[in-house]
Amino acid sequence: MLFHVEQVHKPEHCPYGHGGSTSLHDATVAGVRLVAMYGSFMEHVIYLIVEASDVNSLNLFLLPGMKTCTAKITPVSDHPLPIQPSSPVAVEGARLGIDSGSD
Repeated sequence: MLFHVEQVHKPEHCPYGHGGSTSLHDATVAGVRLVAMYGSFMEHVIYLIVEASDVNSLNLFLLPGMKTCTAKITPVSDHPLPIQPSSPVAVEGARLGIDSGSD
């Protein structure tokens, strides 16, 4: 599953010169892959796209930054939403496994 992570730190806790942005996460955690990382450095915000197998692995990945910054975690997808059925009856019938009768 993909997650968008927004890490925000205060200027006095800035990792610049102290390990940098990568010091706020642990890229060696099994089951987690850093897809992309971007920074709005003057705002002290780091944006990550992370693929994680489960929330525990994601928490371990973010653990190094826990005492330095906050992390807003949002599940995201690169897949479009499925097309919604046109009528509530079709939705209910599909949920119950009932054939709508139209061929």
